[in-house]
Amino acid sequence: MKKFSVLLVALMSVPMLYSQTDLRIYDIINNVSAERIEKDVTKLVNFGTRHTLSDTISQTRGIGAARRWIKSEFEKISSECSDCLDVFYQKNLVPKGDNARIVHDVWVVNVVAMQKGTKYPNRYIIMSGDIDSRVSDPANFTSDSPGANDNASGMAGTIEAARVLSKYKFESSIIYVGLSGEEQGLYGGKGLAEYAKEQGWDIVGILNNDMIGNITGVDGVVSNRDFRIFSEPVPPTETEQQRNARRFYGGEVDGISRQLARYVYTTTKTYMPEMNPMMIYRLDRFGRGGHHRPFNDAGFAGIRIMEAHENYTQQHQDIRVEDGIAYGDKLEHVNFGYAKKLTAVNAINLASIAWAPPAPTTVEIGGIVEPNAKLRWSKVEGAVGYKIYWRDTTSPTWDNARYVGDVTEFVLEGIVLDNFFFGVAAVGKDGHESPVVFPNKVFR
Repeated sequence: MKKFSVLLVALMSVPMLYSQTDLRIYDIINNVSAERIEKDVTKLVNFGTRHTLSDTISQTRGIGAARRWIKSEFEKISSECSDCLDVFYQKNLVPKGDNARIVHDVWVVNVVAMQKGTKYPNRYIIMSGDIDSRVSDPANFTSDSPGANDNASGMAGTIEAARVLSKYKFESSIIYVGLSGEEQGLYGGKGLAEYAKEQGWDIVGILNNDMIGNITGVDGVVSNRDFRIFSEPVPPTETEQQRNARRFYGGEVDGISRQLARYVYTTTKTYMPEMNPMMIYRLDRFGRGGHHRPFNDAGFAGIRIMEAHENYTQQHQDIRVEDGIAYGDKLEHVNFGYAKKLTAVNAINLASIAWAPPAPTTVEIGGIVEPNAKLRWSKVEGAVGYKIYWRDTTSPTWDNARYVGDVTEFVLEGIVLDNFFFGVAAVGKDGHESPVVFPNKVFR
């Protein structure tokens, strides 16, 4: 009995910070409103069309009216949080003929709302939705194109995340953005990614939300819990030296976007265990693209969050009834309770990353032909400690972890280097962690 009491006291003396959850995250989940999302999706649908090349003068129809309304919503949110959001347009001129879908010169205009961090103001995590919509012919910019699910749902989710998270202070900055020109060739994302590089933004990653409102798949599956996280395995900007190193040290599925995907998976399973995040090991759907890709092309981490069960009769379709099938991306097909859940998934990950310290810039690994794995890493300002992760080489997720305190090197005794993959995350004072960093150097 005495031994048990001593053991109990010893266990109680261990800091519990890193095994506990942050109750603020549950408040964020509860504060996301399906009713507000429905109201915003309805508003966007009622602009008739939001085609990138549509009317910009009308106050009630076209992409010009839509983006002005989005900007006014961000400004309203900012006015309610003591001007905590810097709201502005970021735009690029795309000339006629740049591709077959650009049938006249057009300004591709993004609506940006920036919530500056208190400690790392130049470190950004981004949530995006697309403003534009289309029908069957991508060059048809006059016909009605409601774009209720694709992608008023993602745009409304982004506005709602801003409403909820603007009530909090974060150490890092959060950007909420409506991107234009997606259906014409990912122009909005390309423009903002280039702008980010010009401004020297330190971007942790972008959570691109494209279709987060459909639960009834064309395959007959109905689910309001499944969702997909698309991520590329390694950055397209990697060097030949980095590619060659992967042949010997591994890391074929451990690029920065894949680590961001794993982060979203883990946070979701921790705080929203009823949800089923499906990590898809692909940049996007087969042969298709989304607005995270231009950020990937620029060397930034980026993932796509979207519904798991699509209905292709409601995507990129003229509104019609054909052979008894009603085609078109109409309001009636959006499940707002589901859109609320995926908005909450975004919000809690934005918050977790923005409350966490930056990740180590360098992680070195050693222990070749030894019975122990050795790791050392660069110190992170603001981190109170670090966590080492490891997993089987065939596992999609980080399944094992050890908090090692405020040190910058550690030996995992009895863990053979050859049998696992490893990574390191920085831990903040409230237990929030940076994304895991896969080793980028080797030592002997």
